Amino acid sequence: MRMKCTISYDGHLFFGYQVQPGKRTVQDELEKALKTLHKSKERIPVVSSGRTDSGVHAVGQTIHFDSTLSIPEAKWPYALNALLPDDITVNKAEAVDEQFHARFSAKRKEYRYLIDRGRHADVFKRHYAYHVPYELDTEKMKEASDYLIGTHDFTSFCAVKTDVKDKVRTIYELEWSETDDGLQMRIVGSGFLYNMVRIITGTLLDVGTGKFSPDDIGKMIAAQNRDAAGRTAPAHGLYLWNVIYDN
Repeated sequence: MRMKCTISYDGHLFFGYQVQPGKRTVQDELEKALKTLHKSKERIPVVSSGRTDSGVHAVGQTIHFDSTLSIPEAKWPYALNALLPDDITVNKAEAVDEQFHARFSAKRKEYRYLIDRGRHADVFKRHYAYHVPYELDTEKMKEASDYLIGTHDFTSFCAVKTDVKDKVRTIYELEWSETDDGLQMRIVGSGFLYNMVRIITGTLLDVGTGKFSPDDIGKMIAAQNRDAAGRTAPAHGLYLWNVIYDN
């Protein structure tokens, strides 16, 4: 039986999602919990919708795994949460067709980036929002965001260290909104390259400070060169918010 689960995790104390020898990762904790639950000598492989880097959080990450256990869907979150550390939570579980794949069946992903705009950094948000105390022209940031919507080659917005050849992706939505104490960027796309959301965020913040103009975004896309775009925003403000699949 193939199980699909929606999970949340606090990325602060993890070295990312994917298993790394000798390091604490989300995948490692999940597979250890499943191994214990199945009373198995071997690990139960867990597949995610995609990897998140060290420090990146998830509100709605999707995973799948195969199981021989006869546990009702509604009981799976309780069974796993009892074995998982308190910085990972299984929110929902459902049995799915064996053709379902957490990564390859995904149609869209939504990320959000949180920015703390307080004059002084909030000590309680230091791992969960990027502190930006300087002035930002949010109207220009919104104007610049429109250039990124659509289907483009996002080479300029991808980390150089990647083996991915095809860097064409589609951005469906990109919007900024004010929160009680800062800003939130929401972005929905067909998929994202390595560090793509963080580079987009950093570049749009650079527009907000006046380093770039909104029109420069189109030139960055056309350049297909990482050096053409702006900085990479820190990992700790980024959240994988939702993974969208067909019914």
